[in-house]
Amino acid sequence: MPQNRLKGIYQEKVVKDYTASKVNVMAVPKVTKVIINVGIGKNRGNEKFVQDVTDNLTKISGQKPTIRKAKKAISGFKVREGDKVGLVVTLRGNRMCDFLDKLANAALPRLRDFRGLDPKSFDKENNFTLGVKEHNIFPEVTQATENIHGLEITINTTAKTQEDGTKLLKGLGFPFKENK
Repeated sequence: MPQNRLKGIYQEKVVKDYTASKVNVMAVPKVTKVIINVGIGKNRGNEKFVQDVTDNLTKISGQKPTIRKAKKAISGFKVREGDKVGLVVTLRGNRMCDFLDKLANAALPRLRDFRGLDPKSFDKENNFTLGVKEHNIFPEVTQATENIHGLEITINTTAKTQEDGTKLLKGLGFPFKENK
């Protein structure tokens, strides 16, 4: 079975950088999973929109998304318990590596006015979250789609610090802004 390009970069670049400073190979941070979320919002009653988002997420991720339903009713948002509120895909293994490679090398460079990712986008558990306003930056999605929607991409890592997480993602090819 051929190895993914991103796995090769991880072994050659990231692991060698950490092991050069006398760190155990098992202590090297890794990406465990990638979660892609799309909120349906006001279009939850529009079945065509939900189907379009499902098709787009399937093309982008290579796997069918699951529909998330509201756990409780919120009258201010006119949401009833059981209403469709979003779609989510969790990627692991080879699909995760393929998606991260595509995100870093094909999709992010297509963003308008993109100057790099913000290194402050790590949470307390050192997982990186990225919001994309338009789904059509991915090459699989045709430009003629009428319903443009956003994505929220969370990259779960085993990094202990924000600096380790940034170093890991930089090693995998993600462009970050330089702190001044």
